[in-house]
Amino acid sequence: MKGYQVKDKEHFKVSKVMEEFVNAMDTLHGVKNAVGVFGSARIQPHEPYYESAVRLGMLLAKAGFATATGGGPGIMEAANKGAYKADGVSIGLNIDLPHEQCSNEFTNVSVDFNYFFVRKVMIVKTSTAIVVYPGGFGTLDELFEVLTLLQTRKCKNLGFKLVLVGTDFWQGLIDWLKGPVLESGLISAEDFTLFKIMDDPREIVDYIKGR
Repeated sequence: MKGYQVKDKEHFKVSKVMEEFVNAMDTLHGVKNAVGVFGSARIQPHEPYYESAVRLGMLLAKAGFATATGGGPGIMEAANKGAYKADGVSIGLNIDLPHEQCSNEFTNVSVDFNYFFVRKVMIVKTSTAIVVYPGGFGTLDELFEVLTLLQTRKCKNLGFKLVLVGTDFWQGLIDWLKGPVLESGLISAEDFTLFKIMDDPREIVDYIKGR
């Protein structure tokens, strides 16, 4: 009997995951030309990266792109804020966490999630490009997930673009990847063509537009 209880509990979890996917797909149905923006929830409004993300959201909206974020504070709030104030489509895919995460007020399309991987899938699925600002474990997880999809060609959008914002911030990681990781044969030199490192929001939007 105990085994059946565990099985039923696991089946319930699967049904909840499916429910989140269906709800998100229904809510985001019809969203076109979205750009996903990842970055730390801990970056404050007075910091340069926050201001950069606000400008990026505004420029994306003016260029006809929707902005999709994790819906929380920090970089997510900044990108949503820019899109919202420019009368663009501002999407917040919010995760339920005991600390840090709370929905920001600058979204006009919102979906709530319990599972990180469901939210991550939906942001990538909805987007034609991903822009990654500085962040911690969560942001790095999102970055390497997207890189893996591009490397293995599992991303169905062949024109998908990945941009890392902040040359100074990311340089140490790139040096490590080009050092022991590449030198050990664990990645290939062509993998470095899967992304670009940029700093200026205007140049980022032009790149996404294909200029």
